[in-house]
Amino acid sequence: MSRIFFRDELEGVATYWRVTRRDGVTLGFTSHNRDLTFEGLRYRSAPGMQPSSIRRTASLERDSLEVQGILAHDAISDTDLRAGRYDGARVTIGLVDWETLEQVSLFAGEIGAVSDHAGKFEAELQSAKASLDVERVPRTSPSCRASFCDSACRLNPARYTQLCVLSASDPQSGKMIFAGSPDPTAMLHGSLRWIDGPHAGQTMEVIDEAAGGIIVDRQPDLPIAPGSRALLREGCDHTLTTCIGRFANSVNFQGEPYLPGNDLLARYPTGTA
Repeated sequence: MSRIFFRDELEGVATYWRVTRRDGVTLGFTSHNRDLTFEGLRYRSAPGMQPSSIRRTASLERDSLEVQGILAHDAISDTDLRAGRYDGARVTIGLVDWETLEQVSLFAGEIGAVSDHAGKFEAELQSAKASLDVERVPRTSPSCRASFCDSACRLNPARYTQLCVLSASDPQSGKMIFAGSPDPTAMLHGSLRWIDGPHAGQTMEVIDEAAGGIIVDRQPDLPIAPGSRALLREGCDHTLTTCIGRFANSVNFQGEPYLPGNDLLARYPTGTA
C-alpha cells in the first residue's frame, strides 16, 4: 500500500526534484535542509527552492507547473542552459519523507525550450498530456515525413555515421572541418554528436557546407580544440529524387510527391522551348 502524505498533523515531508538530461546526466534537489539519498541518487539540499503549485486534473488540458527555482540552482550552469543541454530534459517532482525516505511522484514531464529574460532563465514544463496534441494521422506531403534512418525510413544508421576528428574550426563563420568525414554535401541536413571536449554529449544540426567544411545550427559557446571527436551522421533532404538516386530506398518513402496540391484548379499550361 502506498504512503498517504499529510494524513497526520506532523510529518517530516520535503519536496524533491529530479532532472534527467538527454545526454544521461541526472541531478537531484530537495527542499530539505540536508542532502538526501534514495533511488540511487543524491538529492542536494536546496532549501531556498520553493515549489510552485501543481495542478493535476482528469481533463485533457495540460497540467501546469513552473520550474524557475530549479534552473536557478548553482549546480546548473548558465553555459549548459544556453548550450541547450536542458532542452527536452525529463523532470520528476514529488514528496519524500526525510526520515523513512518514502516518496511519491506528483508530476513528471519534459522541459521545453529554455529562455533567458534579463538574466533569469525560464522554461515551460510539459506534462505527459502534451503527447495528446500530436497528430496521430499524418498529413499528406510531397516530402518524406520519416526522420533519416528511423524505423519508418529503415536505413541502417551505422552505414551513414562515422567517428571523425576535428581538424580546424572558424569561430567567426562557424565552419568546422573534420578529418575523414563524409563529403560536406552528404552532411547537409545531417547532424554531429560530440564525443569529448567541452560540448560532449551535445548534438548539433548541419545547416550548410562551406569550402570542404560544414556549418552547424548553433554556435558553440566554448572553443573546441582540434582533435576533439564527434559522430557525424549524414543527412537527407527528404525528396523522392534523393531517396531513389542516393539511397535506393523509394519503397520506404513516406510521402506523396505526385498527389495534386490545393492549387490544381489554378494551374495553367506553360509553353516549352
